[in-house]
Amino acid sequence: MIEALSSTSAPAISFSGVAKSFARTTVLTDLSFSVKEGEFFGLVGVNGAGKTTSLKGLLDFSEVDAGEIEIFGVSHRLITARESLAYLPERFLPPYYLTGRDFLEYSARLHGVEADSAKLEALCASLDLELAALRRPVRQYSKGMAQKLGLIACFLSDKALYILDEPMSGLDPKARILVKRYLTELRTRKRTVFFSTHLLTDVESLCDRMGILHGGRLRFVGTPEACRQQYGGSLEQAYLACISEL
Repeated sequence: MIEALSSTSAPAISFSGVAKSFARTTVLTDLSFSVKEGEFFGLVGVNGAGKTTSLKGLLDFSEVDAGEIEIFGVSHRLITARESLAYLPERFLPPYYLTGRDFLEYSARLHGVEADSAKLEALCASLDLELAALRRPVRQYSKGMAQKLGLIACFLSDKALYILDEPMSGLDPKARILVKRYLTELRTRKRTVFFSTHLLTDVESLCDRMGILHGGRLRFVGTPEACRQQYGGSLEQAYLACISEL
């Protein structure tokens, strides 16, 4: 069982009454929850539930219609609020003309860290990306290789907060295991991880808490165990029961 985090921890992320619509379609309604510092939090939902919209709002890529979002107590609208985080989008498309190493070195400069060879090699080994691949242009990468490159770029930044939109997308079973192993190491370093996913097995094995987003509304927030207890059965069964409630 994952040890409960201290209730005195300052929120790494806070959503309060957030709403978002596109034209006449309401995407988010009164979204309110927080992610504690040092916590692993998974946002779960079907396609179109509003997960990516929530993350884009958090990062100020998309303006919210109402409510407030804070990152470590700072308004998400301020550039300084995003200095403490690294982000991987759902559809990660690195510049096709760069080599893998060029991209990682460029990303490191943007984050203000050094991309030394030893650190790059260690991260590549941890996520099973062959070093020889770094010499190739990313247009030759498979979906899984590009996803590993994006994850390595995030982890290379050594930020306090990682925001990952469907981080396991395109990864084979071995790579998923290795990514989960690396994320577990980040927990020992008190990093905060907030990610969206369809994979309830990953939520159950990684997350301190989870949020179930359905139809733009947050249906549940709590531990995976609490979700099972409230709705009964396995986490998958509990999830289905939760989103089926009127």
